[in-house]
Amino acid sequence: MSILENTISPGSAAYHANRDGMLGLIDRMRTLEERTRAASAAAKDRFHKRGQLLPRERVALVLDPGAPFIELSTLAGYMFDVPDAAKSVPGGGVIAGIGFVSGIRCMVSASDSGIDAGALQPYGLDKTLRVQELALENKLPYVQLVESAGANLLRYRVEDFVRGGNIFRNLARLSASGLPVVTVTHGSSTAGGAYQTGLSDYIVMVRGRTRAFLAGPPLLRAATGEIATEEELGGAEMHTQVSGLGDYLAEDDRDALRIAREIMAAMEWGRPGRATLEFKPPRYDQDELLGIMPMDHKRPVDMKQVIARIVDDSDFTEMAPNYGPATVCGHARIEGQAIGIITNNGPLDPAGANKATHFIQACCQTRTPLLYLNNTTGYMVGKAYEEAGMIKHGSKMIQAVTSATVPQITIYCGASFGAGNYGMCGRGFHPRFCFSWPNAKTAVMGGEQAAETMAIVTEAAAARRGKPIEKDKLDAMKAQIVGVFDGQMDVFSTSARVLDDGVIDPRDTRAVLSEVLAICREGDARTPQRMQFSVARP
Repeated sequence: MSILENTISPGSAAYHANRDGMLGLIDRMRTLEERTRAASAAAKDRFHKRGQLLPRERVALVLDPGAPFIELSTLAGYMFDVPDAAKSVPGGGVIAGIGFVSGIRCMVSASDSGIDAGALQPYGLDKTLRVQELALENKLPYVQLVESAGANLLRYRVEDFVRGGNIFRNLARLSASGLPVVTVTHGSSTAGGAYQTGLSDYIVMVRGRTRAFLAGPPLLRAATGEIATEEELGGAEMHTQVSGLGDYLAEDDRDALRIAREIMAAMEWGRPGRATLEFKPPRYDQDELLGIMPMDHKRPVDMKQVIARIVDDSDFTEMAPNYGPATVCGHARIEGQAIGIITNNGPLDPAGANKATHFIQACCQTRTPLLYLNNTTGYMVGKAYEEAGMIKHGSKMIQAVTSATVPQITIYCGASFGAGNYGMCGRGFHPRFCFSWPNAKTAVMGGEQAAETMAIVTEAAAARRGKPIEKDKLDAMKAQIVGVFDGQMDVFSTSARVLDDGVIDPRDTRAVLSEVLAICREGDARTPQRMQFSVARP
């Protein structure tokens, strides 16, 4: 056993400053999430008056009560709907996450139709494509609860129309991969969105509420002159009795969700059993994770103290601790599940990159999933490091990350700068899951470094032309660059752009990792086959 020793001083001023800063960021995150829920819940009277459930009520009813549910990308689109931080409503118009339906682990996606009638909000497309990618990678059945006004025509962009086709392509790919797509169409599913329903394997429609047509009455009349009601064009009764689009006719939302759960219950699909692995919890309080990370990414952190609070029994077998010591690699378990961990106690140097490459390859050899705890300002620069082969060794590490044959999970715990983001399996390298802590920062470099770099380049260019540089203009340029970098590197900006799968409270890290490791293990063990069903068609 290699038990990590505690070096944290919970009574110190630095610890309390870190803790207060982290709690403030968590509170900001929860406030934004609650704003989205409140904006959707504001439609409660309207929904209930017409006999409908709110979107989050639908999600709650389709999921198994008390079972784990990991909600994804809750900050998607923040500040892109409106530029006012006090009024922006994040979430992208979609509620999505991984949970259990009738004992089967599924990806669940629901139109947040309490907000703008379920029209996709900024970055809602990116969020939807990402959750579909996660379902495909992890071999998860896909349950979608549809009621969407589709794209907001006032915000029409041709690139969104073209990229939006990927939603439908992914639905076809899910089905072709043997992953059932079960859809409850609670309300509108129109124009291109009609294929969101049409490309499903099992379709439940709600009497008097479902609408699925390629052209609604206004567009139909404008295009052809034909006049028809919504019910005649695409109502639930027509589609379940005449067109055959709908498979099941429900009386209301609750009945529709009951049918969806029965469809899932009838599947011959592996249901995870109760964990039989024995394990001991960490020896140190997970609440102490709040005080480990400084708000200033330039301050050093011993990431072993993070590891000590998330792995079983705080037992961590470190590989080559004296070689490239700023790069920490080692083996541990999380709720009995083996995992290889790579993290940073400083920049990546040639030895550290070489060690990480070896460790990644070794984990692939033993089929051990990898966890990257990002906290690095990048690869080392300078004459000595170039001579030592920094580019060569860094490139080999990036190749190892790219070629890894085991699930890779990334958590941005602190800084993730420069090519260090790539070597530590940043979002661009398609980790199986990627989460952030509220203090995380991601950028090609720090704002001050970028500003100073451009200042040096500008001064050199002016010198070559024989012209003086005005200090006021140079200072203004540097301030602008710092503003641009600092405005995009924090987690509220990166998660808004769906550059992770969501922001998590550090205290939830072990629980989240336990779930995603189980998801990865189940997905990799499953060979999708044609499912057998016992639910009779109506």
